[in-house]
Formats: sequence, C-alpha cells, structure tokens
Amino acid sequence: MTLDGFPAATFAGGCFWCLEADLLHLPGVLSATPGYTGGDTADPSYEEVCQGDTGHYEAVQACFDPALVDYRALVDWFWRRIDPGNADGQFCDHGPQYRPAIFFHDAAQRREARDSTAALAASGALPGRNVTALLPAGPFYPAESCHQGYSLKQPRRYQQYRLGCGRDATLQRLWGPQAADPLCAYVPRLPLGVPPEAELRALLSPLAYHVTREAGTEPPFDNALWNEHRPGLYVDPVNGAPLFSSQDKFDSGTGWPSFTRPLLPGNVTTRSDKTLLTPRTEVLAWHSGNHLGHVFPDGPREAGGLRYCMNSAALRFVPLKELSNAGYRRYAGLFSPR
Repeated sequence: MTLDGFPAATFAGGCFWCLEADLLHLPGVLSATPGYTGGDTADPSYEEVCQGDTGHYEAVQACFDPALVDYRALVDWFWRRIDPGNADGQFCDHGPQYRPAIFFHDAAQRREARDSTAALAASGALPGRNVTALLPAGPFYPAESCHQGYSLKQPRRYQQYRLGCGRDATLQRLWGPQAADPLCAYVPRLPLGVPPEAELRALLSPLAYHVTREAGTEPPFDNALWNEHRPGLYVDPVNGAPLFSSQDKFDSGTGWPSFTRPLLPGNVTTRSDKTLLTPRTEVLAWHSGNHLGHVFPDGPREAGGLRYCMNSAALRFVPLKELSNAGYRRYAGLFSPR
C-alpha cells in the first residue's frame, strides 16, 4: 500500500503524540505519522532528539485528500491546536525540539501558509507575536513504533499526559471556549449535509433511505455487500466521501460488511445509542450525517480489536478497476504493494 498519490502536510506543535491524535480527527486526513525533521542528523532516535542538540523538531506528517480538504484549511486549523507565541516550546514541554513550525512541501503550500499567517495576524485573534517558523520540508524520519498511534495504544497514559501538560487548558485560554472543539477553525472542502428531501429520496432506494436517514438495519446475509470480496472503496452514497477500504474488510460471520477501521478516521463519527437494552456505539458519516451501523469491541485483536459493522445500504462500493472512471484514481495506490 502506498500513499504517494496524496499530498503531505507537515507540522510541529509540541508533543507529537498530541498533534497526531488531533490531526486524525480531521475529515480528509488519511494518515498522521509522528517523526523528526528539520535537523542535521540522519535517522535520529527519540533519545537523541530529546537532548535538543540535533536540530530536529518533533513533528507530524499527514497525508490528506485534497478533494475533501484544502491545505489552507489544515493550516488555519493548526493555529488553534498550538500556542503560536511560545518560542521556547509548547505547553509543558520546553526545548528546541518542541518549537512550533510549518514545513511547506512546495511553492503553493508556502503561499497558503503565508496567507494564513497574515490572516491570523490581521484578525487580532492571537495576542502577541507569532513565532511559528515557516520552513521548507526536508527529510522526515518516522519516530519509533512505540510513538506511532500512542493515543490509541496507550489511551490512559496519553490522557494523563495531555491533562498534566495543560495542553487543552492553554488552548482554551488562547482561543476561547471554541478550542474545545477538535475541529475548531477547520473548513471542509466537501459540503456538509444532504440535498433537499425530494432529491435525497430520488437518490436513495427506500431501503437505503430507511437505513441512512432513519437508523434502520437491513437483514443479515441478505444484503449486497456482506459477501463482497473484490478490492475497492466503500463510499457515502450521498456525497461520495470515502469511508472504508476492502483492505480493512473481514468476514465477521455476522452477515453484514465488517471492517477493522475507517479508511479516513475523521470521515466517520460516533455517538452513544441507547435504543436497545444494551447500549451501543452508533457510527455515522461525518459529511452527510448518514447512519452507517455500529462499532463493537470484538474485532480482530491484531488489527486493533474493533468491528465496524456496517449496512450495505449505507455504502456504495467502487471496485478497484472502476476507481479512475469514478473519480477516485488517487486511491489506486492503496491497493498496490509497497
């Protein structure tokens, strides 16, 4: 699998555990990789970077889908997740490796980052001077495996660290109550919501409407995709936002299409569902608000332990061989060997 078809955005904003977790909330972001960049030492270790003398920043490199989010929107969002005026580090972490920076990958990103910086200054929203560096992207070295996905692998320790470091308290002091929203200042490129009711009913079958808009459930083993084994994407039938990949699909034995994870974590959202005696966690498409199904903690342990149990009627399947014609050519690399 390769993400070469997608642009990268690289940010440094203090502890990369926190910035990685924050980036993965964003619809349109496929991956977020903590690592080291901006220094002189090739392939440094965490211990070397922590000494503060390699010149590297703790940073996160995200791959994103430009059809879903613009680079400028990522930069505008980034300001609200850091303290742009702290030249000594970020939050409770001090040292050169924790300084804030934006690493641009091309001339267009440099221009967008400059424009966003100027707009922030003109808005008067940030008291004091913005010391965040704007630097050309250089070699990026992924951090050790123990640092990848830390908020997911060690949720209790991660929350203890984040609370103890005062990250969210500082963000609220700087940006106000809206900073509690992980999507503060984020503007998606793909419009939110659904078309008017008449158009929506014409677009969806009666079953698909019942499932997606009325939180219905289709019969197990009697639906279109539970036994679909071809490679391809599973997308929102209303707006086409990619939701799941065949590479994360598995046979759960339940009779519904099941996945170990969403393709883009921010493209789905969850909420508590207490309609039955046993509480469940409902899964919805972020852009459309469509009901998709539920997620359960009984999936393959080696793949994270989750089972996203979806309704076929809430998905549209795009086979690999049809990706280009359907407008998803950029995703073809996901199905190629490295």
